[in-house]
Amino acid sequence: MKWDDLRSFLAVARAGRLAAAGKALGLDTATVSRQLSRLEGALGVRLFERGAQGHALTEAGRRLLPRAEAMEAEARSLAAQVAGVDQGMTGPVRIGAPDGVATWLLPAIALEISRAWPRLEVQLVAMPRSFDVARREADMVITLSPPTAGRLRVRRVADYSLHLYATREVAASAGGLTQVAALKTVRGIGYVSDLIYHPELDYVPLVGPDLTPRLTCTSLAVQLAWARMGAGVAILPDFMARGCPELMRVLPREVSFTRSYYLVSHEENRHVPRLEAVAERLVSGLREALAETTRADPLVWPAEGGVASGP
Repeated sequence: MKWDDLRSFLAVARAGRLAAAGKALGLDTATVSRQLSRLEGALGVRLFERGAQGHALTEAGRRLLPRAEAMEAEARSLAAQVAGVDQGMTGPVRIGAPDGVATWLLPAIALEISRAWPRLEVQLVAMPRSFDVARREADMVITLSPPTAGRLRVRRVADYSLHLYATREVAASAGGLTQVAALKTVRGIGYVSDLIYHPELDYVPLVGPDLTPRLTCTSLAVQLAWARMGAGVAILPDFMARGCPELMRVLPREVSFTRSYYLVSHEENRHVPRLEAVAERLVSGLREALAETTRADPLVWPAEGGVASGP
């Protein structure tokens, strides 16, 4: 077996397609295909099933994957030890995160990381979906619940809170929105129900089983934009709404959610100095940002039964 062939195997296993794997490795598709065939010939087994949807691992391929990943991690660790930690703080680091935290909290943290280690290439992937760390779609991922399987390292970051938000005009149009039943009289804003990528985001049934949002989007940023336009009522993280003076919190005692962020990375990241260093900065930065949001909550709470007002 040749190490280059194993690298191509890992790239195809993670990308699922020859072209994507070749792009990641800086190789043409023919070279990747040739290296895969050579590896299969050396092992005497088929590692992938080829189909219209791409390359899927066979049982033999699934058995090889963790061993190849261990070899890859050992090679990275060896390179880092030979070069030294400072020299190891170079190259790409890909962070996957939901669009809300990626848009509102991570830009400042990512910039701090980039300034601390200028030779790093910080890649922030902000998408409303889950990322597969085991398949190396990202080096580390911010997620809403810890995975229960795989050779993964999970660190709990911090809690954050969510409430209902609307403009004062929207609240006034529904008599102040002092009761949950009044939510039926205004337009609801939320996620596209059949495209909710994480059960922790399915808030609406918890507010009222008969509520159906009339404006939906997979992006939390778009939901915030609609709420700020006065389009209706949305469930938003407090760290997003705090910077929007046109929004007010409604029914804060009746509708309140707490969720948690976790940082998930591959177990082998422990042996890669740049990934470990970035993970530590990421966790500490998020904890500080979320704690600051809690300390600096700008909303003023009214007397019992009143309508929440802004600053």
